[in-house]
Amino acid sequence: MTSVGSMARPVGSPGLDEVERWICTPPRADDPVAANRRWLRSTAADLSGPVDGPRRPAPDGLVQGVDVLASALAASGGPSVDGPVLVGARAAAAGLGRRGATSVGGNAHLLEAADGMICLNLARPEDFDALPALVGPEARGPLLDPTDWPAVRRALAGRTRSELVEAADLLGLPLGVPGTAPSRPLVASIVPLRSERPSQPVVVEFGSLWAAPLCGGLLARAGCRVVKVESVHRPDGARRGPASFFASLNSAKEEVTVDPTTKAGLEQVRRLVDGADVVLEASRPRALAHWGLDAQAEVARGVVWASITGYGRTGQRSGGVAFGDDAAVSGGLVFDEPRGFVADAVADPVTGMLAAVAVRAALDDGVGALLDLSLAGTAGWLAGST
Repeated sequence: MTSVGSMARPVGSPGLDEVERWICTPPRADDPVAANRRWLRSTAADLSGPVDGPRRPAPDGLVQGVDVLASALAASGGPSVDGPVLVGARAAAAGLGRRGATSVGGNAHLLEAADGMICLNLARPEDFDALPALVGPEARGPLLDPTDWPAVRRALAGRTRSELVEAADLLGLPLGVPGTAPSRPLVASIVPLRSERPSQPVVVEFGSLWAAPLCGGLLARAGCRVVKVESVHRPDGARRGPASFFASLNSAKEEVTVDPTTKAGLEQVRRLVDGADVVLEASRPRALAHWGLDAQAEVARGVVWASITGYGRTGQRSGGVAFGDDAAVSGGLVFDEPRGFVADAVADPVTGMLAAVAVRAALDDGVGALLDLSLAGTAGWLAGST
């Protein structure tokens, strides 16, 4: 950990207790008309609505929610950001547009189960492979071709949402189902150990794609020293996307590559974590255990540990996998009549913002903390469904 300095808490910077109070109440715009005008001026609005139809207005609370987080970030000494612009940043870099009931990235789809809407996200090759097992024994093998989309739709329509959730979470397949988000986007467990905040906190980031790297990037711009750690066997998938977008998240960080299958690699990880004030990760709890890391033990010695998962570290769906689009649907942040996705993987950037705000608050409070953040919970907060 870094040496403790005498840097004063920024005036107006929220404490962790204040952040937790915010998220107990769904955000609502004081002036919905003005909020929607800002939304329509941003690239995020271009990502919401039918592919051949008009753009959709912002869901009530979305603009206000990102504005609250942007204001808190700036008040704590962080960068000034425009929330709606941030939400649309990835698609803008990739030149993508709205696709209605198919996600902007093309992998997630709003479909029907026997008792209501679901979001099936086929983001990885293994997700296609898991489809026969998802829909049940009688559809396995040659009876279901994962590339036969009409057959997939029929098979899903014969299963209830609860059946599909149970199977998807066991299979590690991302499936969004409204009403299955945690009740809160952030649960903080605090250990009051430090009395002063470090002069330049060291953040060790184990994260990929969008939410965790965005959090790390915002913390770097807020004066933290951020070290991005990647496995040689599994580099950040965002490297395969637009270079400008990857740079916007990661250019202010130091980068380290490790081989966690070797003793030397694990020792390198241990040294990095031993020197950290903050650990930022986006893995299910058992994944980092293979690297010899224990969140509770680190928090006990005063580290701020920010964990970003789809559904939180405990609870009904804690074992499930989620990405930004399907997590948004689980939180109820989805358009109806006609059905459609809200922007591009909207749960990712907003959770990244919330994580950065919570980390700064914990550092300013001078505490060790386990910050349990969930993509679906953040979407539920914005949608007013949690």
